[in-house]
Amino acid sequence: MGETPRINLDSPQYDQSDFIGRLQHFSGITDWRLCFKSDEELDEAKDLLQKYKLGQEPPGTPDEKIWYAKRVYESAFHPDTGEKQNVIGRMSFQVPGGMILTGAMLTFYKSTPAVVFWQWANQSFNALVNFTNRNAKSPLTVEQMGMAYISATGAALGTALGLKSFLAGRASTLLQRYVPFAAVAAANCINVPLMRQNELMHGIVVCDEAGNELVNSKVAAVKGISQVVLSRIIMAAPGMTLLPVIMERLEKQAWLRRNPRLNAPFQVFACGVFLTFMTPTACSIFNQKCSLNTATLAKLEPDAYARLKAKCHGHVPDTVNFNKGL
Repeated sequence: MGETPRINLDSPQYDQSDFIGRLQHFSGITDWRLCFKSDEELDEAKDLLQKYKLGQEPPGTPDEKIWYAKRVYESAFHPDTGEKQNVIGRMSFQVPGGMILTGAMLTFYKSTPAVVFWQWANQSFNALVNFTNRNAKSPLTVEQMGMAYISATGAALGTALGLKSFLAGRASTLLQRYVPFAAVAAANCINVPLMRQNELMHGIVVCDEAGNELVNSKVAAVKGISQVVLSRIIMAAPGMTLLPVIMERLEKQAWLRRNPRLNAPFQVFACGVFLTFMTPTACSIFNQKCSLNTATLAKLEPDAYARLKAKCHGHVPDTVNFNKGL
């Protein structure tokens, strides 16, 4: 009998060409339980993977243990630099962090000071997540990161306070409960593009099927960033759109009126349930290995297409690929 094939640690465990495979992959990476792993456990996972690459893992180590170590490693270490990420910025912390912030935004939507504080806290959290998961190949200056943070926070606060003021006395309480979602959506439309502005200005590297880098494309950057923005909004949408309807009905119940302190804990817990499912789902909607038709590149970005044609000596592939990010 032949030997069992070695695991290719450079590829995901599941097929990324279909939604189910991507969902299985991201369910592992974004598992909130992984953010509670100790530094010792994280270093053990990294050490095991390094030994496996060299063929020096302990004899009899099952494949399942290697795959789990890969999950733990990818949940905590930056894919470009290999550095250990801060806990709050990790994708595995999206559920614990997001449930507190989202639950608070939905609970305290009536008080102006509370709206200001929780929108600021949420954008600070998003900025840290974006910085932690930044593309090391397109680094931002401190000034650029500061501008992205200030702009996104300003957009969130402007949307939240503007809608709050406009809807007060004009709209039902149910409609007013949707103000936090509008603010979060507006901020995402500004925050993500600004945090990745270098890609929009200089383009993102596109590759052929073999992974060979070809040219930089601004069109690819626009497509990838647009998909990321949409995914972020979809991630927040169920909790921030369904929960207001649920709370509008629950708050009319006698038991909740007698125990108003249960309002915030209930909404935080409910947001946690929504995010547990929606974080991997939203990440799985689009393939992280995004593709771009070269005919589109020729039409919208002729200069980049000309460089591509020269690089490929006239044999231009039908499509090129690039990493869209998260």
